[in-house]
Amino acid sequence: MRHLLIGAATALVLAGPALSQTQGNPDAATVLATVNGTEITLGNLIVLRDRLPEQYQQLPDDVLYEAMLDQLIQQQVLADAIARGAPEEAAIENETRALLATRKLEELTSEPLDDDEVQAIYDARFSDADAQTEFNASHILVETEEAAREIVAELESGADFAELARERSTGPSGPNGGELGWFGPGMMVPEFEAAVTELEPGEISAPVQTQFGWHVVKLNEMRDAEAPSLEALRPEIEAQLRNERLEAEIAQLMEAAEVERAGVDVDPSAMRDDSLFAE
Repeated sequence: MRHLLIGAATALVLAGPALSQTQGNPDAATVLATVNGTEITLGNLIVLRDRLPEQYQQLPDDVLYEAMLDQLIQQQVLADAIARGAPEEAAIENETRALLATRKLEELTSEPLDDDEVQAIYDARFSDADAQTEFNASHILVETEEAAREIVAELESGADFAELARERSTGPSGPNGGELGWFGPGMMVPEFEAAVTELEPGEISAPVQTQFGWHVVKLNEMRDAEAPSLEALRPEIEAQLRNERLEAEIAQLMEAAEVERAGVDVDPSAMRDDSLFAE
């Protein structure tokens, strides 16, 4: 399609001034050409020009006018030459429906949001929420309870936790002295989290079994987690608001629409049968 436009534009530039255009007061419905009974209107040209790459939009209007009209005429001639059957017609209907629906969705989701709404959702989440506790812990992971109890005994005798983790732990944090860093509620498996929450900083747990094996856990530090800033959460909140607005609008449109299901008893597997188009 672009080659048709470029070729036509080049030819018109070389040929000289364009033909005189529609006189009077045209509107989008003004018919510029008819191809096999199909009308091509000024509105078609307006939409086509709006979607051109910016470098083509810089061409003179008289060049673009004739080039795009030629393009649309050629496209219609080619489209008419296709022997369309029922499957092609159904596909075109689906594509048209999807295009229009997408345009409407884009229109609904592009409307500006009220900052007060964003602030209200943020406040509802965090203004009265209790501060969550975050934990910084280390662990030593071994295969058996017996091995875990031996490690606890060594620690109680004064062994260094990080050294034992590097020597004995089978977990990926072993080479780092067993350090897991900071984590909050729900980030660890329940058995591990329950053991951590019962400790005070500096304390070591009894052996804890999880799906990964047996752990000996040391709680290093605790802190109150800070609420994320409004700006950090703004994209998430705006997405929530747009989704809620979209659902409400769709529900309103559905309620206002006259929708009647035919009630025909159709086997769902019929969707797989392309031969039905020939019947």
